[in-house]
Amino acid sequence: QVQLVESGGGSVQAGGSLRLICAASGYTRSRNCMAWFRQAPGKERGGVARIAAGGGAPVYADSVKGRFTISQDNAKNAVYLQMNSLKPEDTALYYCAASLRLCELATYAPSRYNYWGQGTQVTVSS
Repeated sequence: QVQLVESGGGSVQAGGSLRLICAASGYTRSRNCMAWFRQAPGKERGGVARIAAGGGAPVYADSVKGRFTISQDNAKNAVYLQMNSLKPEDTALYYCAASLRLCELATYAPSRYNYWGQGTQVTVSS
C-alpha cells in the first residue's frame, strides 16, 4: 500500500505561482509512475504531468507546458509540481497519483493509477 498526501494548494492571482507537494509513504518502492491530475467542477479528471519514479523525462499536458514543472526527491519520497504563470483556467482540485505501471503504459488514464491522494485546491483569480 502507498499513501499519498498533497499540500501546497491555495488562492493566487493570475500570473502567480504555487508549489504543490505530494508526500508518499508506505511501500513506496512499488510505484513506477507518479502523476498530477486535476479536476475542475463539472469536468472530468485530467492529467497534468507525470514522471517515472526511477527517473526520466517528464511528460506534460499541452495546456501546462512551459508553465508547470514536475520533479521528485526519492530520498524524501516526495513529488512536486511547480506551477508558474497561473491562469484562472488552472483552477481545480489537484491530485497526486501513483501507478504500478510504467508511465508509458499508465499514460493519463485515471483507472491505471492505483493510489490517490485526497487532493489540494488551487484557485486562480483574474
